[in-house]
Amino acid sequence: MTYCVAMRLDTGLVFLSDTRTNAGVDHVSTFRKMLVFERTGERVLVLLSAGNLAVTQAVRQHIVEARDTDTIWNAKTLTDVARVVGNAIREVYARDAKALETFGVDFNCSFILGGQIAGQPSRLFQLYSAGNFIEASSVNPYFQIGESKYGKPIIDRLVTPSTSLDDGAKCALISMDSTLRSNVSVGLPLDLLVYEENSLRVTRFASLTDDNAYYKMIHDTWGARLRQVFAELPEPQWAASAPGASAASLPPLASPPDEMPGAGDPVSVQSLAQDFGGGAPG
Repeated sequence: MTYCVAMRLDTGLVFLSDTRTNAGVDHVSTFRKMLVFERTGERVLVLLSAGNLAVTQAVRQHIVEARDTDTIWNAKTLTDVARVVGNAIREVYARDAKALETFGVDFNCSFILGGQIAGQPSRLFQLYSAGNFIEASSVNPYFQIGESKYGKPIIDRLVTPSTSLDDGAKCALISMDSTLRSNVSVGLPLDLLVYEENSLRVTRFASLTDDNAYYKMIHDTWGARLRQVFAELPEPQWAASAPGASAASLPPLASPPDEMPGAGDPVSVQSLAQDFGGGAPG
């Protein structure tokens, strides 16, 4: 498995991918999931992949070796580039799907495509196994593929289109670190690319290992600060009641029912449960 995330921000694009393809007991392997197409001053395109490695590699090869009239190099818009990638997925499916099915292997692949063509704004797309795709918007400015659930909450809480590129990169790394913590099928090294709007060239790229100073700081600091914030949250205050006490004898809420308690206010967990329809503990 893998984890890739990309963000479409007002000032550019952020891409991050891991490189793990296998995490068996005695065999761990890596493969780069980020593919960059650059023609300085004319276009920059980034493709992230997740799913069955043989399938995604076949799609990537099809794109790289294409000699048709419609290729990623002569596509007029990013939507046209997304169609080229979608057609490549369908070509590989038409060729390999039946053989894979014979051996009980699913045709499983997903891609994130982003970049900019001169004279147009940067854009971001997610493509599925059927070759269809959707585009990021101001409402949903990011996409994830692969093991996405562990790294999603931090992005949902922090990322908006107005987020800076540096903050986007930082948030992507925290998202990845959360995923690495919870899933062994995602692993280092990481590929991070930050694209500045209208630069039409790659200026910020890094391959991060566990000895990278900045990633190590993110890993150590984020865990420590989470524990610190957790420790600072007030503990639940259980309402005292005599054995067999009726619901009517429970103490009232610490705050009026029409107000939410503030941070640090003592709140009776038992009273809250009663207020929301729970019965007194037996």
